[in-house]
Amino acid sequence: MRISLFITCYNDLLFPETGIAVVKLLERLGHTVTFRPQQTCCGQMHYNTGYQRESMPLIRKFVDVFADDEVIVAPSASCVAMVRDHYEKAARAAGDASLADKVTHVAPRVYELTELLVNKFGI
Repeated sequence: MRISLFITCYNDLLFPETGIAVVKLLERLGHTVTFRPQQTCCGQMHYNTGYQRESMPLIRKFVDVFADDEVIVAPSASCVAMVRDHYEKAARAAGDASLADKVTHVAPRVYELTELLVNKFGI
């Protein structure tokens, strides 16, 4: 399976070895891992601290960057929760029905690493 890796901003800044370990693990399991260099923060920090409007460009960027990926994996449950639980609400609150529709297509393909391993791969 071709899996797109979303490395969260805090992983990138504080624990860069996490991304390397995720790639090694998924490749050892026989999967192809891609990395989109255009990816940025999911917007969770902005959204959760009252800066919902400021999170919108990050939400749009995530949806655009990962729009065509079959599976997106992140080693962060909170970032996955942001995408799944808050992106559509944020888009609707901003009055962006087009973005909300795009979110409904991308969000179900976003997995936290252990969830991907257990629930999708049965490991």
